[in-house]
Amino acid sequence: RGRRRMEMPRIESPCIKVCVIDQATRLCGGCGRTLDEIAAWATYTNDDRRRIMAELPKRLGRLNKA
Repeated sequence: RGRRRMEMPRIESPCIKVCVIDQATRLCGGCGRTLDEIAAWATYTNDDRRRIMAELPKRLGRLNKA
């Protein structure tokens, strides 16, 4: 009673819950991240996440061309 639960800041994520790893590129076909990036996402700074997210459209474009 009276205790407030501390809320963690929301971590922006490109995940669309379509997790399929492309064997040739080793990228997720849903979001474009590598397995290492997915695993470490919660530990990245906001700047790290933004940098990776800026690269994702190009990565996904490569996947769609393959």
